[in-house]
Amino acid sequence: MYVLGLESSCDETAAALYQPTNGMFIERVARQFATHAPYGGVVPELASRRHLETIDPLVAAVCGEAGIGAGGIDLVCATAGPGLAGALLVGLCYGKALASALEVPFIAVNHIEAHVYAACAERAVAFPFIALVVSGGHTLLLDVEDAVHYSLLGRTRDDAAGEAFDKGAKILGLGYPGGQALSALAETGNADAVAFPRAMMTGTNLDFSFSGLKTALLYYMRDNPGAEPADVAASYQEAIVDVLVGKAMLAVEQTGRKRLVVGGGVIANQRLRAELARAAAARGVEVYLPSMPLCTDNARMIAYRGWVVHEARGGDAPDTDVYTTFDPRNAAAA
Repeated sequence: MYVLGLESSCDETAAALYQPTNGMFIERVARQFATHAPYGGVVPELASRRHLETIDPLVAAVCGEAGIGAGGIDLVCATAGPGLAGALLVGLCYGKALASALEVPFIAVNHIEAHVYAACAERAVAFPFIALVVSGGHTLLLDVEDAVHYSLLGRTRDDAAGEAFDKGAKILGLGYPGGQALSALAETGNADAVAFPRAMMTGTNLDFSFSGLKTALLYYMRDNPGAEPADVAASYQEAIVDVLVGKAMLAVEQTGRKRLVVGGGVIANQRLRAELARAAAARGVEVYLPSMPLCTDNARMIAYRGWVVHEARGGDAPDTDVYTTFDPRNAAAA
């Protein structure tokens, strides 16, 4: 069986073939760094155009590597949201059209769900577990009961952690993509140099807030123009990491769960990975960190998640539409 996954939620076009019987993935990803770098961020219209240009060649490439034609695909899965509406429409419409032409089932995949279960695509994870998803557009905690049921524990009230990284990089005058540039600079800095705030870290609330941290960085740079950039970057990164790790550990303690699964592009941050592993080990909690290809937006997790959902409830209707915000009501169990 070959499952095709398509990802086009933001600025990466990806296609992957997944074989459930042996866990094999074949993936091709077209990134758009050069397209958006002159603008300092993702331009939605340009992202959509690049998806249109690259999605068909990527599908042809993964099918060619697998030694099959399009007719060898048994299930088509595509991201339906959350994400940029125009970008999502490219992958979703392509996927629905291909599934219709091949007369095979189609699954519209919840992008956040795919991040939640991404680590499960490469290793067995027992249920239940706490999931921490940290990306450019989302920061949230979920209590995951099984492969299709979960409940929301906490989410950001304003900015996502990934956005805080990117906007912080812009304030520091770093390049695009900002989060990676800030993390690279932070490696040589002193994380104790600046006492940036950690919002909402008292009490039992599991929500997040990062807008005040961005403001604190803006004012600090205004008042300290001669500050060492590496020290500022390291201190700023540490404030984000402290909040993410602290909230994740609080969720584990409140629920009594003994497993923590993390996902999302920000999980590629080495400081965050190290601190999550350290904090979890100190509490006797198993932590599951996805490999780098499964952290950022990718089609592997879409193919895997689509297959799991199809096994649980069958295919989706041809009129399935995109959505741009995360809502647990878009869950696989619905």
